Amino acid sequence: MSNISAFLIFGAPGSGKGTVGAKLANVTMGIKHLSTGDIFRGLSPASENGKLFASYANAGKLVPDEVTIQIFSRYVGGLIDTNKFDPAKQAFLLDGIPRTVEQAKLIKNTVNVKHIFVLEISDHSVIIERLLKRAAIEGRKDDIHESVVRARIDEYETKTAAVLSLYDSSIITKINGAQTPDEVFRDVLDAYIKFNTKS
Repeated sequence: MSNISAFLIFGAPGSGKGTVGAKLANVTMGIKHLSTGDIFRGLSPASENGKLFASYANAGKLVPDEVTIQIFSRYVGGLIDTNKFDPAKQAFLLDGIPRTVEQAKLIKNTVNVKHIFVLEISDHSVIIERLLKRAAIEGRKDDIHESVVRARIDEYETKTAAVLSLYDSSIITKINGAQTPDEVFRDVLDAYIKFNTKS
């Protein structure tokens, strides 16, 4: 995979990463939003990536970091090969990767992290309410039980949040994710514009 530039978006489940990412990609020419959840859910079962993912998912196992990065790298390579992403002119907004310290280390030599947006929600009840509502609307089984939601929040706070310690605080912008979606997007867009003005 070629060297690529990327912005990262962090936040607990239900913090609005996907919504903000899609909006930012829509209003900025040089950004392509890429969610690992969308990559995994969209894999063709007949593809190499699909078979690899299924071998873990069907056994009820979490996809190991090395395999996640392997699937990610193949997917990005495919976007570049089919002219759906131009690393010379565009940057990714990565949502869901790197999710662990190990993943951050694995992509270090190929992904140049420009800036990181962190959507913070200190009140877990806000996250739980959002995810249970989303589960009812979208039928997403991973959000349907409060105990599962709490486990996902704990997973984020122990593993994913630790990833931030690997990056310089000067490239991290923290945003109040408990605001309305429009307010969160406004703050992310403002931070993105400030970054571009400085660079």
